[in-house]
Amino acid sequence: MKYRTLGRTGIKVSPYCLGAMMFGAIGNPDHDDSVRIIHKALDAGINFVDTADAYSRGESEEIVGKALKGRRDNVVLATKAHLPMGDDPNQRGNSRRWLVRALEDSLRRLGTDHVDLFQIHRPAPDTEVEETLSALTDLVRAGKVRAIGTSSFPASDIIEAQWVAERRGLMRFRSEQPTYSILNRGIEREVLPVCERHGMGTLVYSPLAGGLLTGRYRKGRQADSHRAAFGFKHLSDERRLDAVEQLIPLAEKAGMPLTHLAMAFAIAHPGVTSAIIGPRTMAHLDDLLAGAETTLTDEILDQIDAIVPPGTDIGTLDMAYNPPAVQQTALRRRLPDERSAA
Repeated sequence: MKYRTLGRTGIKVSPYCLGAMMFGAIGNPDHDDSVRIIHKALDAGINFVDTADAYSRGESEEIVGKALKGRRDNVVLATKAHLPMGDDPNQRGNSRRWLVRALEDSLRRLGTDHVDLFQIHRPAPDTEVEETLSALTDLVRAGKVRAIGTSSFPASDIIEAQWVAERRGLMRFRSEQPTYSILNRGIEREVLPVCERHGMGTLVYSPLAGGLLTGRYRKGRQADSHRAAFGFKHLSDERRLDAVEQLIPLAEKAGMPLTHLAMAFAIAHPGVTSAIIGPRTMAHLDDLLAGAETTLTDEILDQIDAIVPPGTDIGTLDMAYNPPAVQQTALRRRLPDERSAA
């Protein structure tokens, strides 16, 4: 396994990052099997593991903690906070009050005294970024966190956070975790260039487009899969399926599985540090590891560009972040009596 530097932190990480979302109740509830999967990934040279407190309400972190006993020092460990962890309205978000507690809870579940990367899982428009950065700075200075990052932050939010950190003398975000795949290339326009400009690493999630780039989802067919049971709309989006139908013969002609094509594409961009793989079974991991040496030629990348143009999103993942300005109708519609020009 080759290694890359996470932004300008000096931390060396593998181009494949093991995502732990599928370990626990929502994916693989067998702790021993999940631990075996993690160990095989580490044995293959993957040294980057990403989880979050919200994954199966902490169960994923507990499984990762079990797997890393005796191996913690050789792993770059990342987790996240922001999503709800209880009914209390203060058990979520990006406030100092919650982030300090959330990290303590994560450290306990992970069985460690620090994480290498602590990420803000989603933006929180109701919380000043200075409040968040101030809390994270204290956690870094306390030795409980080595670096801080974001997930699904728009380019404008990333830039604002960099400015605030510089003006206030606070720790700055050193990484971003956006969605990126052949089907979702929107971050190529602003997010990736902004991250490169500010020396931030990126660990991109859903490089298999939420399962669509496994080849199991085809037009006119109903897939019998774990993900299909959740009713994700992106799995039946006709525009996305049309693109998949063009990508499958491209992969076949190149002599590789669609999954290998998709993963090789994700880590080929100079702004991408690592692509997160999220295996639920050992077979999933074996398939992905088998494609670790895959290199895409300029010709293949050009053909992918012809199917999904650079900087273009074909539909969106169901779990993708939409800012309030898009989600809330009141923020994009004037009052009825103010909508006319005269």
